[in-house]
Amino acid sequence: MLGHHYTHTFLETAVASVNAGCNLELSYGMKNNVFMHIPQALAMGNITLQTLRDRVWPLFYTRMRLGEFDPPAMNPYSSLDLSVVQSPEHRNLSLEAAVKSFVLLKNVRGTLPLRAQDLSSQHFAVVGPFADNPRVLFGDYAPVPEPQYIYTPRKGLEMLGANVSFVAGCSEPWCQRYSRSELVRVVGAADVVLICLGTGVDVETEARDRSDLSLPGHQLELLQDAVQ
Repeated sequence: MLGHHYTHTFLETAVASVNAGCNLELSYGMKNNVFMHIPQALAMGNITLQTLRDRVWPLFYTRMRLGEFDPPAMNPYSSLDLSVVQSPEHRNLSLEAAVKSFVLLKNVRGTLPLRAQDLSSQHFAVVGPFADNPRVLFGDYAPVPEPQYIYTPRKGLEMLGANVSFVAGCSEPWCQRYSRSELVRVVGAADVVLICLGTGVDVETEARDRSDLSLPGHQLELLQDAVQ
């Protein structure tokens, strides 16, 4: 709020936030954060005690439901160990969530879904900076992934037995250097072309936004060349 010039001090920010309904502050590592000024705001009458109680109540209600105040023996989560991380059950659930969360904006002539029985008989071209670069497939605030569990579009198709040719066109999302001739050669020999474009954390993250929604660098040119 200070950065956006809505308030001028942490005290003003605490008052505005609490009275607006905010009850959490993301201030990791800050000793003198915004909500440390709540007692002063309360003493000055800018925040009422009832308002403060209303903000705190759902926080402790949630913590109590999670069992934070129970003896460890009563908390079912205390018995979990690292064996549940990347367990088959969790990986299957993650796969199911991924499959069910796809958003298909257009499907001309029913091109999708690709049929498994046709994968080996068709020649696929997988192109673009996101086609086979595991590092750029994760957004801001994503956990550090285990390389063995990362499936790029190229790797996924190859695992299904598809005949795949790959060319990035440009090696990173900014796409400053673009190899058109190589892309045209690979795309021209394919029956099906998958173009993998985007931004990723190299281009934009929290506090590093862009002023437009255009594809960065030569990515639009790459797309147009592949289509043509």
